[in-house]
Amino acid sequence: MRRVSRITIAGVATAALAVTVSACGSSSTSSASGGGKSKGIGLAYDVGGKGDQSFNDAAYAGFEKAQKDFGVSGRDVEPQDGESDADKTQRLVTLAKAGYNPVIGVGFAYAPAVKEAAAKFPKVTFGIIDDDKVQAKNVADMLFHEEQSSYLAGVAAAKATKKNHIGFIGGVDVPLIHKFEAGFKQGAQSVNPKIKIESQYLTQTPQEGGFSSPDKGENAANGQIDAGADVLYAAAGLSGQGVIKSAAEHKVWAIGVDSDQYKQAALAKYKNYILTSALKNVEGAVYELSKSVIKDKKPLSGDVRGSLDNGGVGLSDSNPAFKNNAGMQAAIKKAEAGIKDGSIKVKTS
Repeated sequence: MRRVSRITIAGVATAALAVTVSACGSSSTSSASGGGKSKGIGLAYDVGGKGDQSFNDAAYAGFEKAQKDFGVSGRDVEPQDGESDADKTQRLVTLAKAGYNPVIGVGFAYAPAVKEAAAKFPKVTFGIIDDDKVQAKNVADMLFHEEQSSYLAGVAAAKATKKNHIGFIGGVDVPLIHKFEAGFKQGAQSVNPKIKIESQYLTQTPQEGGFSSPDKGENAANGQIDAGADVLYAAAGLSGQGVIKSAAEHKVWAIGVDSDQYKQAALAKYKNYILTSALKNVEGAVYELSKSVIKDKKPLSGDVRGSLDNGGVGLSDSNPAFKNNAGMQAAIKKAEAGIKDGSIKVKTS
């Protein structure tokens, strides 16, 4: 039986909350002051890479904070277009061989690579975000109840719409993103069972650019807005930037994902149209795994799940228009309480 770790993942704000590594992508190496004993942290990004203002940037924030707090160095490595599982494996193996521990793959696409690399380096702790298929003593599967924060996003959308018409845009048509869609729809329908919900996936596979193409996100958003939707929620990584851009240009609401996108510098000119963001505390997951290895000397392994209960998911409240809307906040608080006490069972598909 696998050990299931349920931790309070630090660092999430909710509403209630150049070197080259082999031939496998570019990387940067940084060194924090303090000179800790560990070589440091290895981080390999998902499709879209650093700068997506969302999923990968959340991982980078945890990586940076851990380096600073624990006095270790780190190496973070970018993906390449059209890379294979073998490329990902070589990237992780290179990091482990160089002495980095833990080594973390950001995204479910790293599952085959983590499985192979973990077997080759049993004394190194590997982490993978958004996947639980790798079962090994030296692997931590960092998972989230995305459907819970998406449910709250759906409640917010249903309270914010003026047309009773909202939209969901998923980056890639995979089970992980189905969780975002299912929660969002259920939350919106809990407020208004007759609400109209547009739904669209940008691509069938990550290789087609569903998580890394702002133009695809913008085109999909334009279509949903033209159809009448006035609140859009995107779970699409870098592609979500295009959704936010479109929403701002049409003066309708966007709901961000993973990071607090209202606060992202690259999205500052659109922030007045970012109602809230459905947070997934990837930052905290990366930080806590690093802490368990470097400081606590008791590496996490097995399933590490973020939920509303432990602060692993939630809604951001940076936008005053969201935070100060009493009716919306009351509805969200009620929904959050129901999810926590089990009276609301959130769907995952």
